Amino acid sequence: MSTSQYETSGAYEPYGAPGVHGAQERYGAHDAETLAYGTAYGEDTYQPAYEAAAQAAQAARSYVGEQVLPRQDERGAAEEAREAGVRAGAGRRAARRRKARNSRRPESAVRRLLPQALVVAFLAGGTTAFLAKDKAVELTVDGRPRTLHTFADDVTGLLAEEGVPLGAHDVVAPAPGTALASGDEVAVRYGRPVRLTLDGERREVWTTARTVDGALRQLGVRAEGAYLSASRSQNIGRAGLALDVRTERTVTILADGRTRTIRTNAATVGEAVEEAGITLHGQDTTSVSQSGFPRDGQTVTVLRVTGSKEVREETIPFQVRRTADPTLFKGTEVVEQAGRPGLRRVTYYLRSVNGVRQKPRRETAEVVRRPRTQLVKVGTKPHPDSVTGADGLNWHGLAVCESGGRAHAVDPSGTYGGLYQFDTHTWHSLGGNGRPQDASAEEQTFRAKKLYVSRGSTPWPHCGARLHK
Repeated sequence: MSTSQYETSGAYEPYGAPGVHGAQERYGAHDAETLAYGTAYGEDTYQPAYEAAAQAAQAARSYVGEQVLPRQDERGAAEEAREAGVRAGAGRRAARRRKARNSRRPESAVRRLLPQALVVAFLAGGTTAFLAKDKAVELTVDGRPRTLHTFADDVTGLLAEEGVPLGAHDVVAPAPGTALASGDEVAVRYGRPVRLTLDGERREVWTTARTVDGALRQLGVRAEGAYLSASRSQNIGRAGLALDVRTERTVTILADGRTRTIRTNAATVGEAVEEAGITLHGQDTTSVSQSGFPRDGQTVTVLRVTGSKEVREETIPFQVRRTADPTLFKGTEVVEQAGRPGLRRVTYYLRSVNGVRQKPRRETAEVVRRPRTQLVKVGTKPHPDSVTGADGLNWHGLAVCESGGRAHAVDPSGTYGGLYQFDTHTWHSLGGNGRPQDASAEEQTFRAKKLYVSRGSTPWPHCGARLHK
């Protein structure tokens, strides 16, 4: 009986070869294969059931290592044979289960080892990628090189990773953003401010050079023959420095009728003149300021100056102040206080340049006498319309005869004045003020009429007859 039959029915067959019924179940009652005598096994296939059971029991005892006891009687042997058959069947089933487990073990092992293999493969791939991202580069910061390993993809990432700040005047090579590969070199040069005075012109520039010599080359300044306020080998710190550079220039000096051309890096025109071997004396000067910066190709003329001082006296004009006087007829002005000019003493400097006399230059002035203001009264009184007994006379003819018709006329002696040549005493007796020649023509005619009424034409012995023509 097959193992499957034991497992399904649990019946024991005392007769027949084991497995026959199983074959019949598989193939049918007439389909079982018939074996020829001695062909398959070389022996007779017929065997009593108890012998088969006994052999099976013996085999089972041998399998489990039990001791076989003598058979007591035929019935006991049969029972023992049945128990042995059951144990033998159980042993075969256990063997098949072990075989099945062993047949499934490789698959289970593969299943257990597959995740581990994947982890190992992943780690191996990650390590490869890790090693591929790592780069050995050389980073030089302000002249200090060092080799380092980085995972940065580009120059920007490398500088950020290393904490290297960049300013507006700093230079990076290669440029930020450039991809990195192992073996690359990255250089950072910091900018430095330089307060440069070049040939007198001041400006602030930036340089990435670390020495004065390097800065001059970078700025394109020719240093051969130039004056430098600092050594060319001096280092420039991050804070920068102040640098005065005077390049060599050609300057021509004209002095005493001679021309001298020199190459100089002098700071002032005065120094250039001294380098030309020219000495300035006293008031000597130059055509340009001696403190100015000498330019390349410039011509400087030396001026030999001689001079002296001269004192002159000058008058100071007086002022005239006029005030209204209601007692005087309109047009009449009377000088109440005569003006007097002042006096001033002025010192002039007389200079000759290279023998040519220059325009005098006023240096000092001193007032010796102050001017006196002239005070004048101006009449505002209206003129009278007429003088009874004298209005119809030819006063114009008389005036022409006496003074030529000029209201301010004065005779050569200075005694008589005005249209009608009044003397001062007569003028005042008629109510006039000041001098008659200072009064208006209307007032003079009015006073002449009054004089005629009181004395006739007697005051004008030579021209009085003109009044009646």
